[in-house]
Amino acid sequence: MEESAAAKRVRGRPRAYDAEKALAQALDTFWKNGYSATTLDELGAAMGMNRPSLYGAFGDKRALYLSTLERYVEANRAAMDEALGGDRPLKEALMHVYELALGLYFRAGSAPKGCFLIGTAAVEAVNDEAVRDILGKALRSFDRSFEARLVRAQGSGELDPNADPAVLARILSALMHTMAVRTRAGDKRAVLRATAEAGVAMICAAAGAAGGGD
Repeated sequence: MEESAAAKRVRGRPRAYDAEKALAQALDTFWKNGYSATTLDELGAAMGMNRPSLYGAFGDKRALYLSTLERYVEANRAAMDEALGGDRPLKEALMHVYELALGLYFRAGSAPKGCFLIGTAAVEAVNDEAVRDILGKALRSFDRSFEARLVRAQGSGELDPNADPAVLARILSALMHTMAVRTRAGDKRAVLRATAEAGVAMICAAAGAAGGGD
């Protein structure tokens, strides 16, 4: 019996999928293995998609990786802005950012993986302009988030008006990146948290911060 046109359409229809969930699964796979070492078969297995469906929804492996990078950066920039917003004292707000970072670097149920952006994009950026562009813009956006909070701290009297918020912001960002790398190098979470506390204390003391949060 000849198959009906309706049956053919049903049989050929791509399986329904949750794009956000699929991207999250791809991100975790890239995060664990790195971009170069991750295969399409591994991505397909993690995402529950065959190759044609994967290509149709997200493009090739590189396009999928770029999408996961952008997703990660957007989510973490929003979380960072939330942590630095509100009426938390400066020291408390800065430590909240680092606590969120450590929560990502030491996710429950998996080996410590550090930062997805720093751990994978820093390697690929050498030879891939698009990755380099995402990495550079992301790092500068994190600097701006720190800087905006420091400028606000100056306005409220928490920070010495002679301090340079742009310079201090880059130092705060550098501390976060160092924590990400040292997570992969085997440093313990408690050690990295203590490092963050010391860094925040030095920044605030050197700049004449009067904020609480201890």
